[in-house]
Amino acid sequence: MIPKGKTARLLVGVLLLVLVSFTFPTCGGTGIDLAGGGVSGTGVSTGAIIGYGSVVMNGAHYLTDSDVAPDFITHKTSHGMDNTSMMDRDVFRVGMVVTIHHGANDNNALEIEYQDNLQGPIAAKNTAENTLKVLGQTVVVNNAAGFELNDIVEVSGFVDSAGRIRATYIERNPHSPHHGGEFEVKGFVSGLSSSAASFQLGPLPGGTGTTVTVSYGTANISGLPGGPANGMYVQVVTTGAQPVSGPISAISIEELSPRTTFRDKAMVDLEGLVTASPSGSGIPLFFAVEGKRVQMDGNTKFPGGGGAANLQPDVRLQVQGTENNGVLSAANIIFR
Repeated sequence: MIPKGKTARLLVGVLLLVLVSFTFPTCGGTGIDLAGGGVSGTGVSTGAIIGYGSVVMNGAHYLTDSDVAPDFITHKTSHGMDNTSMMDRDVFRVGMVVTIHHGANDNNALEIEYQDNLQGPIAAKNTAENTLKVLGQTVVVNNAAGFELNDIVEVSGFVDSAGRIRATYIERNPHSPHHGGEFEVKGFVSGLSSSAASFQLGPLPGGTGTTVTVSYGTANISGLPGGPANGMYVQVVTTGAQPVSGPISAISIEELSPRTTFRDKAMVDLEGLVTASPSGSGIPLFFAVEGKRVQMDGNTKFPGGGGAANLQPDVRLQVQGTENNGVLSAANIIFR
């Protein structure tokens, strides 16, 4: 066990993947690299980092900085802070779930963004189920016995069908960008009550799965001119070590963009867990990855094997396709 009070980076459930190339079918029948661009000239890939050189994710090497060209600059942000001048491995860790914006039809990383799921104290743990309770959210880890109550942890991972965060990266006693004992948790707003100045917050949209009550005052939403709204993705900052049950008292609320929101017609590469199995019968079929609606049809390929019958809750996969009016149209589905 790592001594309490020392920073521990525990990589949870990170699998080294075989680095292979896949292609997206296009309307004309030709192929483009899995990091192919959208109509505005860039593509988006989001998933867990599995290595460096420059950054390895979703079965591809994304080149950064001088690995592209001597004067090429990859913009790097972590927790909303600009870390462009730093080396990749000094900003990002294996297991962190990041979003990479890259060039048209290449793997040249224009920007890499990291936002954790939460940072806060462990309020409870279940060693039988290997879960931790942090700021009202359930975090699944490999070994809950290795943590102590009140440990401050930073968590990054994938959301499962129960609204739990399955950690792919967890760090004890992180160097938080906040000050004065502040903690933060991100999620979707549901069950908003303006009269009670409260809402439910959870990692899946629509109030699905695990949620926690957040209470707020007028001063806490000064950055939201219209106030919070159902379906909005926000970061809630609090100074309270939230107990196992009971609301979080927000000191600030900020609207963010979730990693599953993409520009229309963008070419997308999304890694995550199935949170809703295909509904209906026939073609097309619809399912969800971290609450993101995905459409598959007769042209959808399964390069690594499997098929629609394998799209079961909490299966880890990678979807490559195009964003169409809020729905990700799958060209390829790769089971991880």
